[in-house]
Amino acid sequence: MGVVLAVSAVGAAKAEDGEYGVLMKTLANPFWGAMAQGVADGAKEAGVTYFQQAAESDQAAEPQLNLCNTMLERKPVAMITAAINSTNLLPCLKSAQDAGIKIVDLDNNLDQAVLDKEGVKVTFHIGSDNVAAGAQGAEYLVSKLGKDAKGPVLVIEGLSGNITGEKRAKGFADKLKELAPGLQIVASLPGDWDRGKAASIATDTLTAHPDLVAIFCANDGMALGAVESVYAAGKGQQVTMIGVDGNVDAVKSIKEGRLNASVAQLPYLVGKQAVENVKKALAGEKVEESIAVPTLVLTKDVLDAGKEPMLQYVK
Repeated sequence: MGVVLAVSAVGAAKAEDGEYGVLMKTLANPFWGAMAQGVADGAKEAGVTYFQQAAESDQAAEPQLNLCNTMLERKPVAMITAAINSTNLLPCLKSAQDAGIKIVDLDNNLDQAVLDKEGVKVTFHIGSDNVAAGAQGAEYLVSKLGKDAKGPVLVIEGLSGNITGEKRAKGFADKLKELAPGLQIVASLPGDWDRGKAASIATDTLTAHPDLVAIFCANDGMALGAVESVYAAGKGQQVTMIGVDGNVDAVKSIKEGRLNASVAQLPYLVGKQAVENVKKALAGEKVEESIAVPTLVLTKDVLDAGKEPMLQYVK
C-alpha cells in the first residue's frame, strides 16, 4: 500500500531525498483541488516525492487527526498540513516535532498563540493574508457603492473557531467601518463553510432586513449559497455579494453576472510555493517564518478583460 502511494505521487526522486507528507482539509472543495495541483506541479519541478491524504469534509476534525497520525507512521521528512481548526492536529504535530519532522502550516490554519502555548514550532506558515483578503472585499464593496453608501450588510463567517474565517471577517468589518461607516454590519454569523447553511442565513437576514445591500462570505461555497437565496428573493440587483477563494464555481457565477466578486486566493500558488520552500528549508536555506501569497479581486470586468497577469494562477 505504502509503495503504491509513494510511486503514484512522484516516483522520479531518489529514495534518500525522503518523502513529504501532505495533509489537506478535503478534496471535495475545488479550492483544495487547486492547491493539490500546485503541490503536484511543485513536487514534480523540485524532484521530490510526497504522499497526500485529505479528510472527507472540511468539518471532519477528528478523522483528520487520525489521518495525520497514520501519516506519521511513514516517517516523512516534512508534514505540510492544512488543519481543519487551530487545535485538532496539535497532538499529531507535537509527535511530528518530537520525531524531528519539519511542520508546515498550509493556508494559515494554525494560530500562533495556540502553537506557542503548546510548544509547537512550525518551520513556516504559508497562505494568503486573510485579514488583507477580507479588507479587499470591503474595498471592492465601497468602490461599487461609494463611501457615503448606507444600509445593512450581512457577514457570513466560516467554521466557528477557525482562524482563517475569523481573520477574513475581521479584515472585512474593520476596513468597511473605516471606509464607509454608513454601511452597517447587522449580523455576523458562522456559516460553517456550508453552502446550505449560508443560504438559510441569507434568507433569514433578508426577511429581517429587506433593504439589505451586501453580503460578505468567508468562502465561495457559502457565497454561492447566498447568491441562490438572494436571487430566489428577487433581490439579485439590490444585494452586492462577495466571496473569498476564487474557485472555479465562483468564477463561473461571476462570469454569469450572479456573484459580484471573489477575493481570489490563488491556492495553486500556495501549494506550489509550499513545496518549493520545504525543499529550501530541508537544504538548510533560510525561509521566512510567514510567507504571504498575494490575493486578487475577481470581478466580471477583470475576468472578461483577461489582462491581469495573476489570472494564470486562478485554477
